[in-house]
Amino acid sequence: MTSEAADPAAMLAVALEEARKGLAEGGIPIGAALFGPDGRLLGRGRNRRVQDGDPSVHGETAAFRNAGRQRTYRGTTMVTTLSPCWYCSGLIRQFGITGLVVGESRTFTGQHEWLAENGVSVTVLDSPECVELMTAFIAADPALWNEDIGEDS
Repeated sequence: MTSEAADPAAMLAVALEEARKGLAEGGIPIGAALFGPDGRLLGRGRNRRVQDGDPSVHGETAAFRNAGRQRTYRGTTMVTTLSPCWYCSGLIRQFGITGLVVGESRTFTGQHEWLAENGVSVTVLDSPECVELMTAFIAADPALWNEDIGEDS
């Protein structure tokens, strides 16, 4: 993906595709993608906690890993279908990712406001597609959702 990826909706489409793949695999439908300063797709991924039996594989961490080592993350943008949790927000801060595009934060309000307070440029799209995807998933499997967000069911 090239320059059209600089459009937040176009970037979100990549993350949404990953979220749908995750749901089709029996996992949690959260997708993410990391884009370079030039709008080039560096890496994409999805929450694979269920599929891999690994609690550390969130959408953002998978996209980050799939991007491979970068000399710097300044100017990069993390795009995620859902507001990032503390774990993924920490990754964004730790590595100096400077932009964040959030598909939605209605079903889960993560730490995007904290990131904004700490200098990350945050855009919340409030995507109806993202809301619908998560709302349907949460209704269908509330126990798995609660496990994912660290809540007792």
